[in-house]
Amino acid sequence: MRRTLLLLLLGSAGTATAQNTAPKLSSREVAAGWRLLFDGQTTHGWRGFKRDSVPSGWSVVDATLTKSAATGDIMTRDQFANFELELDWQISKGGNSGIFFRGTEEENRIYWTAPEYQLLDDENTFDGRNRLTSAGSAYGLYAPPEGILKPPGEWNTTRILVKDSHVEHWLNGKKLLEYELGSEDWEAKVKASKFAVWPKYGRAKRGHIAIQGDHEGRLSIRKVKIREIL
Repeated sequence: MRRTLLLLLLGSAGTATAQNTAPKLSSREVAAGWRLLFDGQTTHGWRGFKRDSVPSGWSVVDATLTKSAATGDIMTRDQFANFELELDWQISKGGNSGIFFRGTEEENRIYWTAPEYQLLDDENTFDGRNRLTSAGSAYGLYAPPEGILKPPGEWNTTRILVKDSHVEHWLNGKKLLEYELGSEDWEAKVKASKFAVWPKYGRAKRGHIAIQGDHEGRLSIRKVKIREIL
């Protein structure tokens, strides 16, 4: 019995370690054009919005890029036009964050130019009461279906596809929604939203990918990879 218990404990420890090792791409992924945006060990390739370094509230913890409280937004040093982005994210109870794409530094806030894929604890936040601002939404514009988000403390997997004006939001292997940047429908929704006052919102054809950091709560991301689409 004692030997069996020891083997079970060792097996559990091995599993936990495997979940927190630095990410690696398979040869098939590399051949398909994927590359890592976060190596699981450093913040190389990232910086703060309108800063040359990563804000102090972000750190590398067990192969994740993590913030524990409100801090600055972080973004990729590189810029991207058409791409497929995948990452895992874990949020605390009451947590609120987001992924921005095609963001620029022309304005005072990245969300004045960049569309957002919402990251959220739907059950314990004000934004979670409205599908237009719930997890997986195109924030304030397009609402995702219910029943796909995993609860706080569990890992969710997000995929964002951007090709010219076409955008798709995926969560845990399910397509949530799609839209066309600059379409009549898009323009009507923007005009009726808070983004109407920012004329450069959603206009850039190329820009940074960013992670929102200015809300309270813990957020961790891992296995961040991108494949540029030509």
